Amino acid sequence: MRIDHAGIARRIPHAGSMCLLHEVVSWDAQQIHARAISHRQADNPLRNPEGLGIAAGIEYAAQAMAVHGSLLAEGSTPRPGRLASTRGVQCHTLWLDRVDGDLDIVARKISGDDAGMLYDFEISAGQQILLSGRASVAFVPREAARP
Repeated sequence: MRIDHAGIARRIPHAGSMCLLHEVVSWDAQQIHARAISHRQADNPLRNPEGLGIAAGIEYAAQAMAVHGSLLAEGSTPRPGRLASTRGVQCHTLWLDRVDGDLDIVARKISGDDAGMLYDFEISAGQQILLSGRASVAFVPREAARP
């Protein structure tokens, strides 16, 4: 089931140009495949004067994980979460804005419980892997999430 940019924006707290993902290509209980084109946009909010560094790819992966969590919680209120840590991150380029093709972001759920989720992620363009690693998301305690 594809989800367009507007559908993604309804599922995560990121608004405007900070919603970096263009579409969800596919997803199931264990993984999500999203696509992004915003790395080529001059108004990307993660850009600095030199360009869009590869480390910004972690935010792309985190947004894919957030969308996945929202999809898994369908029918109930998704738990707010925060990126808690990254491990084993491997960068295969320096700049995302110099990548001509679309970014494919795949996040695979390794485990999850009431405290959070653990994902492997990979960002590629065509056949080239640009960034990969593992990220943990810590859920905000339900008491703290209430207004």
